[in-house]
Amino acid sequence: MVAEPPAACVPGRRASVELRVGVDDTAMAMGSGDVPVLGTPRVLAIAEQASRRALGDSLGPELTSVGSWVEIEHMAASRVGDHVRADAVLLGVHGRRLEFSVTVTSGEKEVAHIRHRRTIVERAKFQ
Repeated sequence: MVAEPPAACVPGRRASVELRVGVDDTAMAMGSGDVPVLGTPRVLAIAEQASRRALGDSLGPELTSVGSWVEIEHMAASRVGDHVRADAVLLGVHGRRLEFSVTVTSGEKEVAHIRHRRTIVERAKFQ
């Protein structure tokens, strides 16, 4: 078990992920709905990607993080061809638990808001 995160893993770290919505990103394609708009599972995936990127190399090579909890509010539809952006910020570091806020937008429109936790683990235990 990891007792404390590395010193470089501090609140305020940020990163973004951009996506142009494709047919494979839709609720229909993912089986989570029956309309051709960005599926909530794909929204969650880009939120996790942005959160992981926000950590950069702050955990060092021996550690990684895994998603452990999420709360998502998917508020607006995004159609095939739309561009969406997930902006993640590390809000808190509580031992091994990392707390993130992620906002997903399409232009000026807020698409989703996500609260996300990641847990620091030893990389070797997952390989």
